[in-house]
Amino acid sequence: MTAVNEFIRDLLAETHDLESFLNALTHLSANALDNGQGPALCGITLRRHKRAGTVASNSALAQELDEIQYDFGEGPCLNACSLNRTIRIPEIEREVRWPEYVETIKATGVRSMFAVPFTLESEDTAAINLYSMETNAFDERIVEQVEQYALQASALLNLAVRMARHRDNEENLRLALESRTTIDLAVGIIMGQNKCSQERAVEILKWASSSRNIKLRHVAEAVVASTTSRPVGTHFED
Repeated sequence: MTAVNEFIRDLLAETHDLESFLNALTHLSANALDNGQGPALCGITLRRHKRAGTVASNSALAQELDEIQYDFGEGPCLNACSLNRTIRIPEIEREVRWPEYVETIKATGVRSMFAVPFTLESEDTAAINLYSMETNAFDERIVEQVEQYALQASALLNLAVRMARHRDNEENLRLALESRTTIDLAVGIIMGQNKCSQERAVEILKWASSSRNIKLRHVAEAVVASTTSRPVGTHFED
């Protein structure tokens, strides 16, 4: 993992969204921890807006193992996110924390696991989760290795999260502009059809929205669609 920064920087340059970046990161992580028995089971938990979810995993089983924690609302990866420290379970049979979760995870065949948090700059939290079907599969050397790996990866993960947030903001702005344009067009159409003022046209549109229990934007879209089949665009488009 000595070249982890170079690898992850290349991943971020080659992928175009947060999910793709993180999926590539899980596969890189799992392969780096291959002890001769095959890649480790690896998932990345990202908690945004106080909701946790596995945003990337290197297998369907890794995804399922992460989701067991979300079902119970407790477990090592959630604790790693909340406490910002490594949570390690060398032997699942000896684990006394989270008894209901432990009983369920034991049934999957998992015998050891650990989670390492990433260091994020926002209220978002994240952790990389690793599972093994063998007891004591992750020794102190591996844990320290992954901790250093997560520390180095955090800077680029922060960049990926910021990029995702920026794209979200851009998309929200685009949708808001499109909605505003559609509503303005609908108001103009109503003014022409009813020979009324702009204020009266807005009242008619709002009344239709309220009486039908339909969002104002959707009512406006229906009004515009009744006069043209061409898509509505904004003046800000290239």
